[in-house]
Amino acid sequence: MADNKFNSEQALARCEPMSKLQAVIGGKWKILILWYVAHYRVQRFGQLKRRLEGVTQSTLTKQLRELEADGFLHREIYREIPPRVEYSLTEFGQSFVPVLEAMLSWSEKQLCLDFVNPYQSDK
Repeated sequence: MADNKFNSEQALARCEPMSKLQAVIGGKWKILILWYVAHYRVQRFGQLKRRLEGVTQSTLTKQLRELEADGFLHREIYREIPPRVEYSLTEFGQSFVPVLEAMLSWSEKQLCLDFVNPYQSDK
């Protein structure tokens, strides 16, 4: 797991499962990165950078690498000119999608009452 302040013994003693989750998804852009990759199935670096208005290239690179190291994302590198890199969810990352959907649902009901969800699936 990527090192950060939430991995300390004291933080983990409070509520280990929530502290570990915070350590993994605590980056400013990680929830949105996971959401876009989950929704679109595959995202290239440039697509994510355009969707995440305001993210720097170095921050996006760092957070993608952390999500990959933590087992949420798979990075596929295509050896072509120009080089192409695509990100998709791993099986572990797919298991987090219901959590993302629950977070979206809660936010729609509690924080964004007038929001019309363009990601709503027609199931």
